[in-house]
Amino acid sequence: MTTGCIILAGGAGKRMKSERPKVLCEVLKKPMLDWVMDTAERFGFDETAVITGYKKELTEECVTKRGGIIYTYFQPEQKGTGDAVKQATEFIEAAEYICVLNGDAPFIDEETLEKSLELHKSAKAAVTVITAEIDDPTGYGRIIRDSNGRFTSIREQKDCSPEEAEICEVNSGAYWFNSDALLRALPHLKNSNASGEFYLTDCVEIIGGAQAYKSENPDIVLGANTRRSLMELNEKARIRVIEKLLNDGVSFLSTDGVVIGSDVKIGCDTTVLPNTMILGKTVIGKCCEIGANSHIEDCMVGDNVVLNNVQAYSSTVEDNVKIGPFTQLRPGTVIRKGVKIGDFVEVKNSDIGENTSIAHLTYIGDSDVGRGVNFGCGCVTANYDGVNKFRTEIGSYAFIGCNTNLIAPVKIGENATTAAGSTITSEVPPNSLALERSQTKIIENWEKNFKRKKK
Repeated sequence: MTTGCIILAGGAGKRMKSERPKVLCEVLKKPMLDWVMDTAERFGFDETAVITGYKKELTEECVTKRGGIIYTYFQPEQKGTGDAVKQATEFIEAAEYICVLNGDAPFIDEETLEKSLELHKSAKAAVTVITAEIDDPTGYGRIIRDSNGRFTSIREQKDCSPEEAEICEVNSGAYWFNSDALLRALPHLKNSNASGEFYLTDCVEIIGGAQAYKSENPDIVLGANTRRSLMELNEKARIRVIEKLLNDGVSFLSTDGVVIGSDVKIGCDTTVLPNTMILGKTVIGKCCEIGANSHIEDCMVGDNVVLNNVQAYSSTVEDNVKIGPFTQLRPGTVIRKGVKIGDFVEVKNSDIGENTSIAHLTYIGDSDVGRGVNFGCGCVTANYDGVNKFRTEIGSYAFIGCNTNLIAPVKIGENATTAAGSTITSEVPPNSLALERSQTKIIENWEKNFKRKKK
């Protein structure tokens, strides 16, 4: 048995008023298309294809970033879902079962796909419609069943009788097809409707003998056509993630302003404080305090870490570290165990050794710092000469005095000291004191002083 997944992602989404394809609008800072591709990956389809359309290069870029093999097919004109699926005819021919999903319905889940496929195969159906029961079915196609509960048809709202309009089971827009049945049906689609489009739903009637699987997850039908509905998806996703984390033993004093991505993992007894965003593939350990007012993205954070008003991107923070407030960790940074970093510090592409202290008002860029180093206030590793970037190496237990400038490439030996106010341009041997200042020069009765006083 081979399974293929076709994700429809060609729409412009004009009501979004966006210059990007609708499927690239984000839920929890991740494109809706990525949510659907994640589910397809977890389900384990043998092959996956994405149908592009409006500004296809942007959608293809999103697909390419994931890596792996995902095929793309271009729909030149937006002529409906049926026409979109037609573009992948060769893809359909290579599989036994084809699942069609919507790239702007981010909450489809793998359990629904598994159970609907089980029904599809056990009933020996040629097509199975995936449905859900929702509180307000307005705008959705209703699922019509006979007195024995067997699926008979999909009725669009405009065609519903008053009784049918009360039905709350609706079409999600996701389907399983036997590939041979789908290939036979696609050429028979007609666009004799108000929109002049070819609808995939018509394949259900053309094929006949369809089954309908009702998902236990009512959110699978939810999509976004406007910014308001996109905001509602974001809020629903936000609450779902927080509820899961609560069940996993994570604490929230308040969820005001808290946004946590669907791929984030957080250990038990960690507390997330208000106005904090944790995104990407971030993993946070146990017994941490994250926030308030922090932004953590694509980071690995150990146990017993405090991040107070910290911006951190693509960095690693080991156990028992305390950072902040007003600190930025830029990509490529590694903070080792027991490090303390104070306020108004920026660390970029550097490895900071265990138990090092960086108090405040300091920039560490492109540096390898040993353990137990102490930085005074206002230190800078000057890593860029305007053309090239160079690294600074600081040995363990060094003491970097206040307002020291280290002009890379430069090496500070183990247990060495730099005097406050020095600009170090050459190597400092271990166990030594480096003092590099110019001689004081006094100009008495400087004329600008008098001009300023007069002004």
